[in-house]
Amino acid sequence: MYRISELIKLDRKIYHSNDLALLWNITNKNTLYTTIKRYVQKGVLVSIYKGLYSTVPLSQLDPLDLGKAIIHRYTYLSTESVLAKAGIIAQATYAYTFVSTLPKKISVENFSFLFRQLKEEYLYNPIGILNQNGVFVASTERAVADMLYFNPKYHFDVPESIDFKNVKFIQKEVGYPCWN
Repeated sequence: MYRISELIKLDRKIYHSNDLALLWNITNKNTLYTTIKRYVQKGVLVSIYKGLYSTVPLSQLDPLDLGKAIIHRYTYLSTESVLAKAGIIAQATYAYTFVSTLPKKISVENFSFLFRQLKEEYLYNPIGILNQNGVFVASTERAVADMLYFNPKYHFDVPESIDFKNVKFIQKEVGYPCWN
């Protein structure tokens, strides 16, 4: 019961197995995985993905928190996800698009995630990155700059909605090569 109460005390819903080992002070991997397995069987933990667990059903998780937890390193929401929300691209987006140091595509239940690999020197530059409830999200102009980095010939459906002067400024500050 002690271990369950430790989970309940925290204001978190998603845990990696290493988080649980630290929280419960378990150093033996077999003990850790046996404990996790028992809590999954009892319904205290929900298995999300290899080494990733939740204290609530997946349907109750914020997909942005889930995406951040899956990659388990610094990442921010950008490119198609931000551009579609801003109305700059009209096509439907089916995956939450992030940038990180690792490329990865993954689906977890009804959620799809795409992580684009960005060089660390660009990724960690905070210009145009906003913290929204613990999740880093690119501003519209940073998302445009990121997209142009990945695809310099990308077509924007509503280019008049883009502040290209600010995009150029962000490209210069981040250090992105400018093609036009």
